[in-house]
Amino acid sequence: MEKERVLSIRDLAISFKTSNGIVNAIRGVRLDLFRGETIAIVGESGSGKSVTVKAIMGILSGNGFVNDGSIIFNYTDENGEKVSQDLLKLSNREMQHKICGKHIAMVFQDPMTSLNPTMTIGKQIMEGMMYHYKVSKAEAYKKAVELLEEVGITDPEKRMKNYPHQLSGGMRQRVVIAIALACDPDILICDEPTTALDVTIQAKILELIKEIQAKKNISVIYITHDLGVVAKVADYVAVMYAGKIIEKGSVDEIFYDPRHPYTWGLLSSMPDVNTNEEVLYTIPGTPPNLLNKVEGDAFAVRNEYALNIDFRLEPPMFNVGGKHRVSSWLLHEDAPKVEMPLTLRHRIDNMLKEDE
Repeated sequence: MEKERVLSIRDLAISFKTSNGIVNAIRGVRLDLFRGETIAIVGESGSGKSVTVKAIMGILSGNGFVNDGSIIFNYTDENGEKVSQDLLKLSNREMQHKICGKHIAMVFQDPMTSLNPTMTIGKQIMEGMMYHYKVSKAEAYKKAVELLEEVGITDPEKRMKNYPHQLSGGMRQRVVIAIALACDPDILICDEPTTALDVTIQAKILELIKEIQAKKNISVIYITHDLGVVAKVADYVAVMYAGKIIEKGSVDEIFYDPRHPYTWGLLSSMPDVNTNEEVLYTIPGTPPNLLNKVEGDAFAVRNEYALNIDFRLEPPMFNVGGKHRVSSWLLHEDAPKVEMPLTLRHRIDNMLKEDE
């Protein structure tokens, strides 16, 4: 049986007007998300991860604009009708009324800036339900209490009356998740949802999201720098660099058979508790300035395996097999064979064993 595709991004291009000129932040992103599955988008800061999901939510900053592409969202409306909608064609008002919160919800990395400090927790959970579904205050209250219980908050009726500053960081993040789930969305976007939390709380929040996803059969998009998190939660991985997806595939394909040198670099930068290394590996050089037109492969100047063609022509997506696609001239049949460094293979194996 064919899986239900809930989101399909095609050739997405986004730019930003700045005082120094136009920054071409997203350059032809293509991505699919299926019902009940989790995709993780990874890459260095500034690679375009958050901009991509903000485009899905329709919350680009005022100086941002879409040059090209489509974001097709497939969902069932309140009348039970199947709808296929290009989100880029909706106005801000239509996005707020029809999509955001109701069908696509987002969990931001810092719950203290996501929550309104002047409103009680209960009010903030209830307002989405009352706005989108016009339920009574009593109905919204009852479901809000159930949601707080569902996300693991004890004494939920008491917590309904609390303000954000009265809760711990872990509890605030649970509240943000409850708000995101209040209208039973089809897609949950998690932008670094555990960054501000300690390691123990991180693990609990990740497990909570997995449990809720399995129970409600929702699709999840994770934005993260933490490849350890990716190994635990993702079904599929998309690696972004300089506004493009340069490698994508199942989590096993990316971790056990990475093919792009940039992916090797990201994986090499993971700490390995089984060694005495005091200095973490870093990818040499810096990402390109996207104020300038990118010639060839954007990673070429940082790539020790770069070919002459990398500096002239942008590589296409090569099909490695299965879901695995890689944008690198090293995958061309005429390219010299380059193997992933053996030290990296050992590092990845150790990390995966730790996560089992």
